[in-house]
Amino acid sequence: MKTEELSFEEAMENLEAIVEKLEEGEVPLEKAIKYYQDGMQLSKVCSDKLSNVEKQMTQIINEQGEYKQFSVQEEE
Repeated sequence: MKTEELSFEEAMENLEAIVEKLEEGEVPLEKAIKYYQDGMQLSKVCSDKLSNVEKQMTQIINEQGEYKQFSVQEEE
């Protein structure tokens, strides 16, 4: 499965597993480099998915079914 096809949760689980392996410290250098590269790809997948959700959350559908910009304004 390609990293782009992973859900956010799957990508995070895989990323956490890589971090745990690297934190153990008993990883040969070549394997550590591969883990690092895989981790960076997973990190990008997570970041892209979060950015996409953030963009979706900035719009709401009004009563007429039209998209409107959504903003949270603090009351004074």
